[in-house]
Amino acid sequence: MNILVIGANGQIGQKIVHKIHNNTPHDAIAMVRKESQREQFEKKGIKTVLADLEGDFSHAYEGNNAVIFTAGSGGHTGADKTEAVDKLAAIKAIDLALKHRYIRFIEISAFGADFDPKQWPEKMSHYYSAKSAADDYLQQTRLNYTIIKPGMLTNDEPTGKVDYGERTEERKGSVPRADVAEVVVKSLEARNTYRKSLELLSGPNTIEKAIEKIGEPVPETSFIN
Repeated sequence: MNILVIGANGQIGQKIVHKIHNNTPHDAIAMVRKESQREQFEKKGIKTVLADLEGDFSHAYEGNNAVIFTAGSGGHTGADKTEAVDKLAAIKAIDLALKHRYIRFIEISAFGADFDPKQWPEKMSHYYSAKSAADDYLQQTRLNYTIIKPGMLTNDEPTGKVDYGERTEERKGSVPRADVAEVVVKSLEARNTYRKSLELLSGPNTIEKAIEKIGEPVPETSFIN
């Protein structure tokens, strides 16, 4: 697959791009917003595409067939920026994937985006609202999506062990960004993660075992010509 990584310059995005490039047979295409961000990828032989999520980024989809959306404005930006990136740009990215008949779409969301809004911290309610709206939109499409909702992100060393699965009331905690990136890459071809919204925290299982425990694949969707 040619995998467009949207948000490639972010902390998780960079890790995802390099893991795809170094550890899989697929090609990662790093979508970046600034010319200065291209060198870090291109000097290692990774393709890049220059595009701005707040503008027209449709050209980034040409020649690819999967997307990982890991872009975000961050939990501390203003509501306008969050709306533009975490909601509207995510929805545009989904629409473009549908238009180009992509076979795979992975979205990095936020732990708690599917909670009752009364549970969201007031100062971050705009962030959770934007993530929730994008998640809901994606779940109504025919894409073979996976929504991954990591807990509190840390820069700790990866453990390679996680708690990864559908919503339960018991989960809470954190997860290293490096483990998130590894889960994303290993979920790419895991058909039992298709069309599911999954929480991700550090936990007792190896990543491979955690993916296996998700259960049997659901029927894939396909586009009718």
